[in-house]
This record gives sequence, structure tokens and C-alpha cells, in this order.
Amino acid sequence: MNAANKILLTFSISFGLFSALTYAEPELAYVTNEKDDTISVINLDSYEVIKTIAVGERPRGFIFNQDHSLAYICASDSDRIQILDLTTDHIIGELPSGDDPETIALHPNDNIMYTANEDDALLTVIDIPSKQVITQIDVGVEPEGLAVSNAGDIVVVTSETTNMVHWIKTDTNQNYANSIVGARPRSAYFTKDDSKLWVSAEIGGTVHVFDVATQTEIKQINFAIKGIHKDRIQPVGIVLLKDAPYAFVALGPSNHVAVINTETYEVEDYILVGRRVWQLAFDGDESRLLTTNGVSSDVSVIDTQSHKVIKTIKVGRFPWGVAVK
Repeated sequence: MNAANKILLTFSISFGLFSALTYAEPELAYVTNEKDDTISVINLDSYEVIKTIAVGERPRGFIFNQDHSLAYICASDSDRIQILDLTTDHIIGELPSGDDPETIALHPNDNIMYTANEDDALLTVIDIPSKQVITQIDVGVEPEGLAVSNAGDIVVVTSETTNMVHWIKTDTNQNYANSIVGARPRSAYFTKDDSKLWVSAEIGGTVHVFDVATQTEIKQINFAIKGIHKDRIQPVGIVLLKDAPYAFVALGPSNHVAVINTETYEVEDYILVGRRVWQLAFDGDESRLLTTNGVSSDVSVIDTQSHKVIKTIKVGRFPWGVAVK
């Protein structure tokens, strides 16, 4: 190869790498808006809503499949789980859900979905490829919060009125244990190694940490924010950093997110966000945390290192669920 061709080859490779970096797709946040029956899509480079997608009535729970080619939406008042093609932004199908699906969870195999049916006190297990219900499991009154272990062997569901966590084996779909928690449990979250389960109790104003092997509580976490009555501190959404010992908990109408050290279980900080903070989601490298603020109809973006809000983004009315692609 002569010198001119070497220069041309070097330029082509360099230009290709530059182009790949320059035109890399931005991360996108998908936010369900309960009152507008829409999803707001936020470009996390520009912090702008770049599109709005019409979906079913009262969308709440929202999750991606494993390769982020599809999303599943709880259209609660339409009594259906919708399938959204993320390439075309079109609804391409539905899954049987039972009445009033609010939250959903996906098994790591990408083929099994779980949804809680509040009105019927049931956990519905759905085979995604065939779009058929495999079974329905009796649980406590008003089930809502769902989590599947990272190993895929356990699914838990929280029952708001019964004040319980129900532990279910995914291979048999059998409820093998029940644990009492504070009033109106909402969200559940497994640690990365599946050794612990975190559960929020909205009306109890507490977060409960369980040993997964024994289903016993090892810690109850309480909250106190200066100048805010304890009745307004209502824990809902929970997320845990994978590579740092911190959990973030949305505290509802207190308009704050709590920062908890997962080694000491001490609350180290409270972050003021929008009004009536519901759910939480990290960006890809977990440097930013997004919160859905229902009453102020916006999303707060938090720097997870400094614990500061770096951006507030207006979305549709009453945002509820959020996930980042």
C-alpha cells in the first residue's frame, strides 16, 4: 500500500469513528401522563420533549423489553397492557391484563410478564409470545407493587390494604411466604445480588428492608423533613444504585426524594423536587435520576453525586411512570 492510500485509509477509519461518536443516539426518557393519555419522550441531551405518543386511557406502569425494542404500557382505565414499537412509536398489540393494570414486571427471560389487578386481588402471569394468561394467583387486597428477582426465581407483589408482601416462586407460581409491612405498601426493589428486598409503605411513611432468604425484616427506615408534617411523607418509588451504596426513595406529597445509605440505613439527604413525586428512574450510567412529579406535571433531573436538581422539564398532565432507553 502506497503512502497516499495509507493516508486515505487512516482518514476513512478516523472519520468513521468520529461519525459514530458524533451521531450516537441520545438517551431518551419515556414518561406516562395519566390525565393526557400520552407518553412524553424526553431527549436527555437537550432536556426537551421531542415527541408525544398517544396511548390508552390513564397510562401508568411502563417498562422496556430486554433489548429496548419494545415497551409495555399499563393503560389502566382501558383494562389492557399495550405493546409499543420503539422504532415506529406505534402500538402494535396488546396483552391480556385483567381489570385495571397499574404496574407490570418482566421476567429476565423476556417471555413472562406479571401484572397486579387491584380490583380482583390477583397477580396475573402472562406468556408474552402467545399473548395468553398462564395463571392468576390469589394475593392480598389491592395488590400493586411488583418486583422480579434478578435471578428470575422470585416475584413479589405488595398488597395495599392487606399490608403484606407476597413471595411467589416463578417456576411453580406458588405463594410460599407473606411478610407484614407498614400501611399501604407500594413499590418493591431487589438489590443487585438478590439478598435483600426494599419495600415502601406509603401511608405508614416507612421503608422496610427484608432478608430475601428468610423473608424477615432486617430494618425499618423512618423519615423526618424539617417543616413538613409527617403525614405528607409518603414513600412510593424506590431505586438503588448498582455500584454505590445508596438508595433513592420518592416521598410523595412531601415533594422530596430521600437519599439513604444502604450500608448504614441512615437517611443522608433530602432533595426538593416537583409536587407529588411518584416514580424514579436512572439514566444509563446512573449519573442522573429522573423523578415524575404528578401535581406539578414535570420531571426533575437529579445529579446522583451532588444530590442537586439540575433540570426541570414540563411534560403532560400528572406524569406517573418513567423509564430511560
